[in-house]
Amino acid sequence: MRRLEEAAFAGDEGAFAELAGRHRRELHVHCYRMLASFDDAEDAVQETLLRAWRGRDGYDGRTFFRAWLYRIATNVCLDTARRHARRQAASPGEMVWLQPYPDRLLDEIAPATDQPDAVIVDRETIELAFLVAMQSLPPRQRAALIARDVLGWSANDTAELLETSVAAANSALQRARTTMQQRLPARRTDWSAPRPTAEERELLDRFIDAHERCDAAGAIAIAAEDIRISMPPDQLSFAGLDGLRPLLERAFGPDREGDWRLVPTSANRLPAAASYLRRPGDTVFRAFKLDVLRIDDGAIAEITTFGYSRFPAFGLPAQL
Repeated sequence: MRRLEEAAFAGDEGAFAELAGRHRRELHVHCYRMLASFDDAEDAVQETLLRAWRGRDGYDGRTFFRAWLYRIATNVCLDTARRHARRQAASPGEMVWLQPYPDRLLDEIAPATDQPDAVIVDRETIELAFLVAMQSLPPRQRAALIARDVLGWSANDTAELLETSVAAANSALQRARTTMQQRLPARRTDWSAPRPTAEERELLDRFIDAHERCDAAGAIAIAAEDIRISMPPDQLSFAGLDGLRPLLERAFGPDREGDWRLVPTSANRLPAAASYLRRPGDTVFRAFKLDVLRIDDGAIAEITTFGYSRFPAFGLPAQL
């Protein structure tokens, strides 16, 4: 490792790419937490690695290389957030930039790095509810919260990351924590599972079965009374079973657009289903949408629906 690092900072571009590439996925997740967009995070990581290469002469070796990359990535995200300062949303359904993160990519992080402080990505810090709440914070508060409560950095390291005083970093953190406590569900201890539980997988199976049989009653039976449905790409939100029934009629009723096949998957440590639609006269089921489910007390409490443009990141085919 030492020899690789010496070669990288001596100007060996291949060595630098290999060294930085070991942290690419975790940097992507960091940027995703900051920006709530898979695509924006991808752009931010590319910019981070470019800035790191161009600014390698400024690396003094006193800090860990990984921490140095995180500092650059955070600044890139702060710049991105400033450019998107006009992004506003009153509900998750209006967050048109919100995108899901495939669990299969989250699982790459721990095995792909030899850093002792790299950990499995916990549900609590990647779930959609957490990301939505994070987007309500000013960018610097967002960065302070991630550094302290997600990455576990010290107050001094966080202040250095934000290029500010310890007092200012602590103040940003306290304001961020207060806002998050107001916006996040109270039962946060229930979010500790690293991936969907057996109960959640069973409800996902029932969700898939109801859709493939066009069984509206079966879909309603597994939904919470106060279920929330959000469709960020279409800027739509629905609340309660009264909001769910018209959607089911359109999807399952006699005038529906076609028949369904669903493929189970997972996103943001939550169960998810990729839907394929076969329209009348067609011979194949074509990619249509991705539903990410949040389950609470044995019922589906929330569904966040994304378009099929996310399918490639999940390793899903365009048609069945």
